[in-house]
Amino acid sequence: MIQLHDKTFVPFISAQEIDFAIAQIAAMVENDFVGEIPVFIGVLNGSFMVVSDFMKHYRGACELSFVKMASYEGTSSSNEVKQLIGINQNLEGRSVVLIEDIIDTGNTLVELKAMLKAQNVKHFKIATLFLKPEAYKQDIKIDYIGIRIPNKFIVGFGLDYNELGRNLPEVYQLNE
Repeated sequence: MIQLHDKTFVPFISAQEIDFAIAQIAAMVENDFVGEIPVFIGVLNGSFMVVSDFMKHYRGACELSFVKMASYEGTSSSNEVKQLIGINQNLEGRSVVLIEDIIDTGNTLVELKAMLKAQNVKHFKIATLFLKPEAYKQDIKIDYIGIRIPNKFIVGFGLDYNELGRNLPEVYQLNE
């Protein structure tokens, strides 16, 4: 068990399970983009560890960029997405794969899809390490899913509780 601020968290997903899921996603993406040079866009802050490990597993040619979005306050979604750092390269006619750490409500995806549609990308796919099917409210296809999880608050492997816990190599679930 760990303590972050005023909350306790219990072990939930091991570092080995996370690595396996990311390797599987990288292999699927690699198979889908043979002969292409896709642009991977990590969604900060949470995805930095996922993107790092994904890049270690992906063996094809690729480019990498990041956007920074914010939609959480404490342990719940604010249902309002703020773009803090936008896409700073021309993506017209390119194949783009968004790399997320977690998708719950999907509100961030709506904003990101609109941003990429405005750039006239050739292909737009979404990869996520974690998906909360019970919480997902959008009609946007998630192309690559590492691990489906219940609608519980988690920390670790890039995910935080009020900025703490991102550095943990495994994932912990809120102890309720």
